[in-house]
Amino acid sequence: MKNNVTIATSEALKRAEDVLFRRFAGYAFAFAAGSIMRGEGKSTSDIDLVVVFDKLDTAWRESFVEDHLPFEAFVHDPETLSWFFENDMALGYPIIIHMVASGHIVGRDVEQAKACQAHAQTLLDQGAPPLSVMKLDALRYQITDTLGDLMDERGVEDMRAITAQLYQPLADLMLLTRGRWSGKGKWIPRLLRAFDEELFDGFDRSFALALAGDVKQLIEFADAELARTGGAYFHGDRREASQTSRRSRRW
Repeated sequence: MKNNVTIATSEALKRAEDVLFRRFAGYAFAFAAGSIMRGEGKSTSDIDLVVVFDKLDTAWRESFVEDHLPFEAFVHDPETLSWFFENDMALGYPIIIHMVASGHIVGRDVEQAKACQAHAQTLLDQGAPPLSVMKLDALRYQITDTLGDLMDERGVEDMRAITAQLYQPLADLMLLTRGRWSGKGKWIPRLLRAFDEELFDGFDRSFALALAGDVKQLIEFADAELARTGGAYFHGDRREASQTSRRSRRW
């Protein structure tokens, strides 16, 4: 459990530099990112570190606490970092790309760090690529199926769970089909508000009402987003398993 106090950005950067020196000896460059580094840290915030070595056998992620300050480290070499850039873009959630683009540069290879950061910013500025037909249909199916559950008479506990289940895919549909990057958790309202305040207000109000027991506006809001992207989708949905989805018979 995180248990740090808020600190100034300058102090956070100094402590990040100390951690990098002690825990990641020989690293080429790094990016210190996150809400603390933006001067927006809360009492439970951590510091994100994207640490880049010249060459590694494998990339890894680790979480640790140093002097009551929590860190999340994403450790790479240029090739593994490039793979994760591409993977994030394909998923529509440029999490590590944003860390690199917004982070404070630390380390010996400043020129390579600047080039990496400029590349990350270029990727962000390009916006999300168009959704494939398969991914769009999968989102439409998930939302359609969840809305069906939301329309039924159910107990309040079930309705809250169904409402929560709708939050991520509906946000993805709204953002990715408009060429905008999506996100996870607390990033969803931030991204929606930054893109379109009115659109965010409708989304947020619909979920607030649904969690209070009135799902009518959420159903109407989600139906409108489905109509904009091809309509409800259930009949005809088919997704084949990979050819590698086999194991030796166990019975």
